[in-house]
Amino acid sequence: MPGQSEWSIADPHKLTFEEPVTALKVRVAGGTVNVVGTDSGPARLELSDIEGPPLDVTLDGGTLTVAYRDLPWKNFLTWLDPTAWKRSVTVTLTVPTATRVEVGVIGAAAVVSGISGATDVRGVCGDTTLVGVSGAVRAETVTGDLEAQSLGGDLRFNSVSGDLTLLESAGGSVRAESVSGDMLVDVSGTVTHPSLSLTSVSGEVAVRLPHPADAEVGAEVDANTTSGRVSCAFDDLRISGQWGAKRITGTLGAGRGRLKVTTVSGAVALLRRPPSQGEPADAPAQGKVL
Repeated sequence: MPGQSEWSIADPHKLTFEEPVTALKVRVAGGTVNVVGTDSGPARLELSDIEGPPLDVTLDGGTLTVAYRDLPWKNFLTWLDPTAWKRSVTVTLTVPTATRVEVGVIGAAAVVSGISGATDVRGVCGDTTLVGVSGAVRAETVTGDLEAQSLGGDLRFNSVSGDLTLLESAGGSVRAESVSGDMLVDVSGTVTHPSLSLTSVSGEVAVRLPHPADAEVGAEVDANTTSGRVSCAFDDLRISGQWGAKRITGTLGAGRGRLKVTTVSGAVALLRRPPSQGEPADAPAQGKVL
């Protein structure tokens, strides 16, 4: 069995790992982390810029760790050591598509693409971008935003004030909670059993459902706000409440999926996704706004 390999990198550098990589763990502060999934070639690291202390790299039993040793994964989002902010790295990691990925960033941007293994991202104030990630995703941020496109697995998102923008969501379920962050969730037309639960205190929530919604997708809908405005592009749904609390309820199509939205003071909008190319368009719905 291959032993543990270690490197301490203080300058721009490239590494190629001949041993198999099945898990990736990254913990950095400042700069940018790019994680790219590939079906060919060994795992690789390219450190193009670094300021501050050296970055420790370890490969042990298939787990590749790229981190500052003073940044623990446990309680990562509550890490308040001011020295952690006085550093920056720009690193690109190319790993096999099926790799399990953990990325923790403080004041840094994280981009993950082409990964089919489970992905866990934690950020204190850095933004996260996910593209073409087909495995289950868990994302936690304090103030950082999450932007994602073409996710194929379940998504769990928790944030204090970060926004969620999810485009062409093809995953099984979306569970998102934020105190003041806004949410935009766009459901792909390939989803037949959407399962969405979106909760915010003061953030606005908008959901785009496929067009026409009564074809294959369909869902039981329950969306409510205590004091925010509501708008709905589907005549099959009912809006109740004229002042104060308002609620959108009803069934779209066969109702095999579920859509639950809850806010206190944020606005709620249920939008109709434009038809796919080649799909006949219905007459535009005027919708309802309160």
